[in-house]
Formats: sequence, C-alpha cells, structure tokens
Amino acid sequence: MQPLAEVTAELLETDRTAGARRAAPAALRAVASVGRPALRDTSAAERAALTELLQVCAWILFDAERHRISRRLSHWALALGRTLPEGAPSVELLVLSVLCLQEEHLGRPATSLRISSSVLAGRDLPARVAAVFHVREARARARLGQGRRALRSLATARELLADGPSQRDPSWTWWFDRSELDGHHGLALADLGDPDTAAALLHEATAAGDAPAYRSLFSAELACLLARAGAWRETDAWLSGLVESVPEIGSVRALGALARTARTIERGTRVPRALRDTASYLTAALRTQAGPAHPAFRRIRRP
Repeated sequence: MQPLAEVTAELLETDRTAGARRAAPAALRAVASVGRPALRDTSAAERAALTELLQVCAWILFDAERHRISRRLSHWALALGRTLPEGAPSVELLVLSVLCLQEEHLGRPATSLRISSSVLAGRDLPARVAAVFHVREARARARLGQGRRALRSLATARELLADGPSQRDPSWTWWFDRSELDGHHGLALADLGDPDTAAALLHEATAAGDAPAYRSLFSAELACLLARAGAWRETDAWLSGLVESVPEIGSVRALGALARTARTIERGTRVPRALRDTASYLTAALRTQAGPAHPAFRRIRRP
C-alpha cells in the first residue's frame, strides 16, 4: 500500500495544477482505501499522516462542491488530530479555516463567524494564520451586513500580511499571499455593495502568474459581479476570454459562478446581442463539462 504521505502529496499537486475537478475522484478513492482504522492499531505518526490526508481530501471535495463528505472529513480530521501527542504538528487551524470558508459559501455566515471569532479569541496565533482568520471573519461579517467591522478585519489582515513571513508561520500558509487577500477583499466589498472597488481588487487577484488552480474562482466571480452590476460591455470583454478556458477550469465553485453569470445575462434587460451570444457559448461550454459527480451543475444540464 502506498504511504499516506505520498498519496497526500500527489493529491496536493493534482489540486494545485489541475484543480478539484480532477483531484476529487482520487481523493474519494484515497478516503475509501484507508477506511476508519481503530486508534489502538495506529501509531501517532500514522494518525498524523491520516489527519493530513483527511484535511487535504476535505479541501478538495469542498472546491468540488461535495460538501457533505467534505464536512465529514473535516470533522474526522479534527477529532483525529486531538489524539496526537502534545507538540505534534497540527492541521487543526487549517481545517477550521476551510470550515469557515465552507459555511460562508453555503450561506451560513453566522456559523462561519462563530468559528473564526473563536479561533481569534485568546490565541497567540502566528501572524499569517491570524491574517487568514481575519479574512474569514471579514467575509462572514460582509455577508451579515456588518460593513465597518468587516473592513476593520480586512485592514488588520492586510497589516499582518505586510509584515512578511515569519518563522512561526506554519508551512500550510504558503497560499495566503496578496493575491489571495485581494480576491477575498473584493468578494467582501461585493457583498457590501461596492462593485467598483470590488471589481478592481478581483482584477488584481487574477493577475498572479503561477497561482493555484482554485483561484480561477476570482476570475469567475469578477464576471459574475460585472453582470450583476449591468456592466454589459465590461462583462462581455471579460467573459469572452474565459469561455475558451472552461474545459481547463478545475474549480467547481468557479464553474458554478460562471453558470450564475450566464443566468444573470439571460435574465437581464437591454443586454447587447454580442453578450447574449457569449452567454450562450458559455452555457454550452459548461454543459459539456457537467457530470453527475457535481451537483452544482444540475441547473446547467436542464434544457
């Protein structure tokens, strides 16, 4: 049997380069293959390796919109992590950061806020970890309409990130950079009703070169934001560049955002014919990518 650490590394590389759509089947196979071993039959090192694998699979399945099993794996990882010896490397905070994001994504910002606030309260967190949870807090507060507090959390996160990496930052914070912050800042401002600044930040977030595959979400959300604002010319210009890339997009969340964009255009008034054509091409491209493994595509597949 392949060592769990190797399986985890392969899943991470597939997710980073090709996205959750390609990584999800392997993640499901990996979870099925390990079963649920009795704790008495495993060493601390084996439990640590399994905890990391569960966390990675939970993230992948979240981005693949497989939320029920993703949440189960996250909670299993948390429970297993608590059995590790004191001082052992822990992915608890990484798991909680994904759960925060997932709850907000599923329309439960109050739950997301409870998680992020509990992490931030009374803990001596490394700067970059604290920045992650301030961003999670900001996204939840923005969804709840708490504008001033959301902006304060974002400002704190930006200050913490500006200090640069430190030796206390865990290795898993590698993905949290300025582009990540700009993207979430933009999404928070979109929820708070500032589409112009939100669009500028999302555009900045899409400019990173060698970004993880999931960040296609920011490009898709920018298209969705422009369409909701009725900025038809800008929507067409941005969307035209995305249509051809649909088969390569690995984030199911991103494809879902593009599907919402197409529906917004279809229902819009005074939409230029060229943009309606672009939306039709987009819907057709999305339909070719739809599969039974991805519930997010159900509306796309309907005639």
